[in-house]
Amino acid sequence: MSKVSYVPPKIWKESAPSGSKFSSINRPTAGPTHEKKLPVGKHPLQLYSMATPNGVKVTIMLEELLALGHSGADYDAWLIRINEGDQFSSGFVEVNPNSKIPALLDRSVEPAMRVFESGSILLYLAEKYGALLPADPAERTETLNWLFWQMGAAPYLGGGFGHFYAYAPEKFEYPINRFTMETKRQLDVLDRKLSESAYLAGDSYTIADVAVWPWYGQLVLNELYSAAEFLSAYQYTHVQQWAANIAIRPAVIRGLRVNRTWGDEANQLPERHHADDLG
Repeated sequence: MSKVSYVPPKIWKESAPSGSKFSSINRPTAGPTHEKKLPVGKHPLQLYSMATPNGVKVTIMLEELLALGHSGADYDAWLIRINEGDQFSSGFVEVNPNSKIPALLDRSVEPAMRVFESGSILLYLAEKYGALLPADPAERTETLNWLFWQMGAAPYLGGGFGHFYAYAPEKFEYPINRFTMETKRQLDVLDRKLSESAYLAGDSYTIADVAVWPWYGQLVLNELYSAAEFLSAYQYTHVQQWAANIAIRPAVIRGLRVNRTWGDEANQLPERHHADDLG
């Protein structure tokens, strides 16, 4: 019996929801779907996010800044439930017209500065506080090389491999094979680099590591998609060691809890407004 192949129509039209985890909020247009103002707390930095890999980049960064003594980096973290469409509120769209978490509002400047896209937020905070971004031009460039590598590479891991392996309502061999191959290639890129230095930009922990770890570090530690065995993550020994070293950083442990609403209740903190909220 021959396989039935999908033939794209001449003009694409939106169909009924596919049944995937996020199908009810996927849509082909931008802009708000409803009116709702965003809450604002007492701190200059207001974060609107959820503890996805992209979201925890920023909470980890903020906790690292606080650990370094930058008290001006204290923040309010408000939960945006992306599975319920909070990112399409009028208030959120004002901060991020792309309706994706995380989004940051810096009220310490006038007018308030909106910052969206996780890589942009990390760079903004690093420059604002003079931390986790080397001043030396060569080291700074290498840090940014890996920051932008992550921004370009992770969609293959998340929207590609993660979607078809973990979230798609049906499993199809072709896309799983295609994105598994690319994910393993990316892990090999990281493994080769980390065979040369303790961190991605050299001997110092930087925003490059903050950006890459929530995706690839959690992947090899089996905290993302439960796919470590499928990907033979044990093969990437240098990535494994790097991932384990970062996982025990106190700021990382704290940052992973913020805006989290699943898993062990002890590790959930849907909103964060004071350092004492983290215990």
